[in-house]
Amino acid sequence: MIQGTTSSAGKSTVATALCRILHRRQVRVAPFKPQNMALNSAVTADGGEIGRAQAVQAEACGLLPLSDMNPVLLKPNTNIGAQVIIQGRVLRDMDARTFHAYKPQAKEAVLQSYFRLSERFDCIIVEGAGSPAEINLRDGDIANMGFAEAIGCPVILVADIDRGGVFAHLVGTMALLSPAEASLVKGFVINRFRGDVSLLQPGLDWLEAHTGKSVLGVLPYMPGLHIEAEDSLSASSPRQGRFDEDVLRVVVPALPRMSNHTDFDALALHGQVDLRFVSAGESVAPADLIILPGSKSVCLDLAWLRQQGFDRAIARHLRYGGKVIGICGGFQMLGQAICDPLALESEQPSCQGLGLLDMATRLEPDKRLCRVEGVLALGGAAVKGYEIHMGVSSGAALRYPAVLLPERSDGALSSDNQILGTYLHGLFDHPQALSALLAWAGLAQPEPVDYLALRDAHIDELADVVERHLDFDLVSRLLHLSPDVLEPSSRQGRQVNRC
Repeated sequence: MIQGTTSSAGKSTVATALCRILHRRQVRVAPFKPQNMALNSAVTADGGEIGRAQAVQAEACGLLPLSDMNPVLLKPNTNIGAQVIIQGRVLRDMDARTFHAYKPQAKEAVLQSYFRLSERFDCIIVEGAGSPAEINLRDGDIANMGFAEAIGCPVILVADIDRGGVFAHLVGTMALLSPAEASLVKGFVINRFRGDVSLLQPGLDWLEAHTGKSVLGVLPYMPGLHIEAEDSLSASSPRQGRFDEDVLRVVVPALPRMSNHTDFDALALHGQVDLRFVSAGESVAPADLIILPGSKSVCLDLAWLRQQGFDRAIARHLRYGGKVIGICGGFQMLGQAICDPLALESEQPSCQGLGLLDMATRLEPDKRLCRVEGVLALGGAAVKGYEIHMGVSSGAALRYPAVLLPERSDGALSSDNQILGTYLHGLFDHPQALSALLAWAGLAQPEPVDYLALRDAHIDELADVVERHLDFDLVSRLLHLSPDVLEPSSRQGRQVNRC
């Protein structure tokens, strides 16, 4: 199990790398995260919903994602409450206190999923959540040490040296663990180190002497590495604010409850696109394309848009010939109204949309979860994505769909060809769809970019680096692997950093 001293310490990164390393050595390996809190999610092969990071880790294992890989997913919709998803299916909304009381039942689901995976795979790489040292959450914990203790799972603790205080993070975390929990920690990994590792050696020697735990490796900082973010927007926006004249300028409002911002990773990595997320209080710079992203609470985020003046900015943008795309909740915002009579997303029974498409949306309790393939109405370009939404849209605008699927259509394309709306997440991931949409938005000669192949190449690059700098012999022993698995993968030799 990979745990971290803080959020964003590198748990997902290390887990993803180990998944790919083991897969390359022909080990039947699967990812697992007992409890996840994230608005970035993915649709599984069995029709469920899990955190986006576990779907990427499944890809690293050469697998399609399964609901059992993340049996508890919390999707925050207020500061104190979240939609609770158990084994891929929506249970109900809960506030923090209610969910705390529900944890014994959640733990049963976690263990059921874990043991089902154990029957199918030789190894499981488990990812923790947040920090195991949150002592106020220790009672009933299922995300970190509570799970590790339940199955007797060895733990590797990861800390991020780039943010500073790495020794304090590791020593402080160990000090706050119980003796039984501390005994499960088999070693440390220091992540995102810049510079000469020999200068760090005195600190590593002290850390090992002070804690009695080994440093299993020091992983270097990898600029430009792209592994889809679990829930942090900053990790997905590396090109903010560049705005050269020879690129397509794209603006996305950073909604407070934005979901699946990984939709924009293909744009952020495209050399001809300049992507900017606009936060509260920031002005909207001139752009070629404005994209309204998904939202966990559409009416509340619509109110935020209006407070920020984004409605006026979009109207001005369209008057000057700009293009607009709405994805999922952003698509719903483009219509006349959103009705929520069952208070599924907020206490507001309805709200007025931006009125840019002749349609309305009603939120229903059954969430639509499906993986789809089809073609764009824009020249028949292939598109591949997934749907995660509780809204059902209807109206005249849907007579002119944006996406054609084998048995139905999706979304809408305005008669003036300036506005496109769709329920498909992953809209830009397929290279044909990406090029077609960039050309529609005004880019004269879009360069072909295969985002999914690029993402897979980055996973391989990450695995190469971790394999060189991690004591994989110890990792293999913790996983009870046979000696032949200790041989380096066919891609490269292994240079272990034994700190």
